[in-house]
Amino acid sequence: MNSTQFTFILAGYSDIGHLKYLYFIILTVLYVSIVFANTVLIVVICMERSLHEPMYLFLCSLFVNDLYGTTGLFPALMTHLVSDDHTVSTGYCYIQIFVLYTYGSTEFINLAVMSYDRYLAICYPLQYNVIMTPSKVCILICVIWLYSFVKFTIQLSLTIRLRLCGNVIDKVYCDNYLVVKLACSTSDTTVNNISGLCGIVLTVAVPLITIVFSYIKILTICLKSCIETRQKAFSTCSPHLASLLNFSFGCFLTLLQSRFDSPMRNVPTVLHTFLSVYYLMCQPLLNPIVYGVRMAKIRQACKNILPVGLYPKT
Repeated sequence: MNSTQFTFILAGYSDIGHLKYLYFIILTVLYVSIVFANTVLIVVICMERSLHEPMYLFLCSLFVNDLYGTTGLFPALMTHLVSDDHTVSTGYCYIQIFVLYTYGSTEFINLAVMSYDRYLAICYPLQYNVIMTPSKVCILICVIWLYSFVKFTIQLSLTIRLRLCGNVIDKVYCDNYLVVKLACSTSDTTVNNISGLCGIVLTVAVPLITIVFSYIKILTICLKSCIETRQKAFSTCSPHLASLLNFSFGCFLTLLQSRFDSPMRNVPTVLHTFLSVYYLMCQPLLNPIVYGVRMAKIRQACKNILPVGLYPKT
């Protein structure tokens, strides 16, 4: 059948009895915390004029993307968790695939641009404001989002055209690679595979080269500079590195589960499910924590704008 003519079954859910209500409460608290924390920081950055700088505008884009990605997962995940019906319509499945994949692409490219921004700020402090003008920052943010949306629109259109001979997806959410694996003929997926490889090069390899280049240059400068410069570089780069490493780890776990079944066969079901959604759960929660706590200007802006008692004392 054509992939738009039937429903998919999400086989990643298992019968956990009454524990599902406990997990539902945990997910609800986690989702509310993510929405609250990211929304607060977006509002603070928008309202506080002292934060209208390139680094904080890129951060704002990152927080918006975290809200976008979690909204593509959490509501459906919580609904299916307490329901006995784990089927999804093809329309919803493809929308979820689009949201989750564009979230991942936007997150990684945004982090790459932030690393390049830190490289310019640390290595070329006198020319930084000339290079990173507000118009250039806006263009970069638009390119980050538009590239991800256009690239995956093409990739998803190649998936929709496939004729499928199965409808079981072995995950708790829809996954493009697993849908492509359901194709009746491997010859039909040749274009998908080529498109996927090109996407990996453009979405992973190019940003990764940018990140590695930027941090090599930053490290070189730090080794030649005084202690004060090193401390300043560390204070601005450590939250970014924490976010980058956490997201890369989550993506690695997702790739390991999707492409290689053998290493994950002996993993308990609940742990297997948690690992599959790690990059969608932990990354949006980690970003507001590391940037809100570690960066002094954001911390001070939160204290100035938020009502007394809402922001924790330090």
